[in-house]
Amino acid sequence: MKMATRQTGDVVILDIVGDIDLQSSPDLRKVLLASLAQSPRVVLNLIRVRYIDSSGIASLVEGWQQAKSLQHRLILFGLTEVARNVLKLTHLLKLFEVYETETEALSAFSKLETRN
Repeated sequence: MKMATRQTGDVVILDIVGDIDLQSSPDLRKVLLASLAQSPRVVLNLIRVRYIDSSGIASLVEGWQQAKSLQHRLILFGLTEVARNVLKLTHLLKLFEVYETETEALSAFSKLETRN
């Protein structure tokens, strides 16, 4: 797995490429938690994630828990069929805020602000 971090305004975007598995999930966890500590708005780009196992799911859930405890937002976008199915089978798809594209994910932040 490879990760790149970029920033758009106050949103941190993590671009993830490859498999999120037992070997790579500790790296994802470390970067995700650091990103949530740095910014109240974190987006995970999962378009190029081919596979995700239970350790990867655990890292995502830990990120979600951290975001919730800090009152930050964690958004996922671009779930492949494999990643979507894993989240659906584990009943976690409803837990995460998920969008199809980066544009939709970034727009979700401004939509919430408009309502408040």
